[in-house]
Amino acid sequence: MLQIQTIFQLLPQSLSRHIADNPFKRTLRKLSAIRMMTFMFLSAGCLEAGTQTESSVSILDFGVKPGSGQDATPAIRQAIEECRAKGIKRLVLPAGQYDMWPDRAAEMQIFVSNNDSGLKRIGFPLVGVDGLEIDGSGASILFHGPMVPFFISDSQDITIRNLAFDFVRPIHSEGKVLAITPESVDVEFSEEFPFEIRNGVLVFTGPKPSPEATTTVKTGEVIYPYGNLLAFDAEKRETAYMAKDRYGLSEGVHAKEIGKRQARLFVDRVTAEPGDILVFGPNRDYPGIIIEDSKNVLLEKVDIHHCGGMGVIAQRSADVFVHKVNVVPPEGSERVLSITADATHFVNMTGKIELVDCVFENQKDDATNVHGLYARVTRRIAPDEIEVKLVHPQQFGVDFIKPGMRLELTKGPTLEPLGYAIAKEVTRINSEYTLVKTEAPMPKEFVEGDAVADADANTAEVLIKNCIIAKNRARGILLGSRGKMVIEGNTFHTPGAAILFEGDARYWYEQAGVRDVVIRNNVFDNCNFGVWGNSVIQVGTGMDKEARKTSAYNKNIVIEDNLFRVFDSIPLLNIYAVDGLKFRNNRLERTSAYPARQKSTPEMFVVEGCANLQLEKPTEVAK
Repeated sequence: MLQIQTIFQLLPQSLSRHIADNPFKRTLRKLSAIRMMTFMFLSAGCLEAGTQTESSVSILDFGVKPGSGQDATPAIRQAIEECRAKGIKRLVLPAGQYDMWPDRAAEMQIFVSNNDSGLKRIGFPLVGVDGLEIDGSGASILFHGPMVPFFISDSQDITIRNLAFDFVRPIHSEGKVLAITPESVDVEFSEEFPFEIRNGVLVFTGPKPSPEATTTVKTGEVIYPYGNLLAFDAEKRETAYMAKDRYGLSEGVHAKEIGKRQARLFVDRVTAEPGDILVFGPNRDYPGIIIEDSKNVLLEKVDIHHCGGMGVIAQRSADVFVHKVNVVPPEGSERVLSITADATHFVNMTGKIELVDCVFENQKDDATNVHGLYARVTRRIAPDEIEVKLVHPQQFGVDFIKPGMRLELTKGPTLEPLGYAIAKEVTRINSEYTLVKTEAPMPKEFVEGDAVADADANTAEVLIKNCIIAKNRARGILLGSRGKMVIEGNTFHTPGAAILFEGDARYWYEQAGVRDVVIRNNVFDNCNFGVWGNSVIQVGTGMDKEARKTSAYNKNIVIEDNLFRVFDSIPLLNIYAVDGLKFRNNRLERTSAYPARQKSTPEMFVVEGCANLQLEKPTEVAK
């Protein structure tokens, strides 16, 4: 509200002079001035109240009460639309629990990299929104069915803070191993993971199974498919020592009931021990927070307890800040799995990416992966025209080639650069194939089987600082941005490599090749207790072995002032095709946290086809 001295300053100078000149007039003028000040004072208050109303709204204004158990989905959708229409900048969810069902949720066809595309129901559809903060005030959101919690598209200046979300019935399933043989596994399931044996096959159901026998007519029942198994250590609450994924189960597992909530699964090649928790992994259908074609997104103090895909996946966007975001099972839960894929993932990003003060634990893949996309050349139509294909099914529909774009031309088998071209005309055939004409002819050496990428995307500056990355499946972080990357002050406890430099034009078609990386002041705590790596920090670039001798796909990596705690003689560093790497001022502490691996090597550094290296053995320190 305006201060009184400000009101006086607003009085006309002529009025001040008249008041001073004439005592009689001064009295009249004084009364008029008082009336004027009162009017201005009240007007200022009204203006401020109006500004508050327009700048912030509460979900309570839309008829939703926390803890009521009502479906908040329609109200949240209405609130977002009102914020968009009126330019309201802040939507508040007072503390408490909010329940959301997919029945009345917005629906969109979504193509999101490294997840499964399709028609998705969305809890918070933030599409075409400019400048909005969603403040949960410590609220928790509980989703009652498969859906994508947050979808941010074609938006900018978006903040989501102070909230947590989970699912009543997780998308994955878990069961305790009672006994195991080479041909079968006996498993007990808690009430959190309802199941039935139907036609001799294990079927996971929702909280409300179908009231009648299933037929070819859809009953509306939701079932929870699975395609793989992985064992977790129930006591350590991490992936079991040297556990392997058992794939190939998308058609279901033959099973029979052997007791109350117990089943015998007739499946072989399962790496587990009695007492372990078997996780039944689904597809990546329902990521937690999707960000696409957007700019300046802040996620702060958000707890992601579960989702059926990646926790945060951002593509073709700029400036994404992930601060104090925790991907963990809910407190007090017996679940060993948080989410069913990567904690975070970034594709064709520019600007800045920050992961600061986060905890990424118990997810069923890496903590993060930062990379671009390659599309494979399937036809060389003319000197200035090619047909390209998005190869991996989880890239279908993720279009990234636009007219005017500078394309990087890459030799597929070797990842050798062949030059650049400017896209002149781009014709999308379908979600897989695209025709591209360039402004000038492309090199003759650029042929079918080679690859193209956006030469100016995948250049984000990346900061990963003070994070805990632990107890998950696979690796820690996969680094592939061409921008400067700083990894500092983190703690890694991963079953595979803590840090991996990847990239390939063969399977995942992920563009990588770092240019400036600093890895410092981190703790690598007994990593490599699983099967997803052969050293603590390693290169896994997909290129012909002959190309390793001459390529310099990754460049300028500094690894300094870190502590490596190791239980085995596995290498600290396993690299190839790197130009410029310094490993200096690091420390080594030997432990007995796990049994020795079957395959190990006494060499600390395994190097092939590298140049300009400075490798100093770490200083050994007492435990």
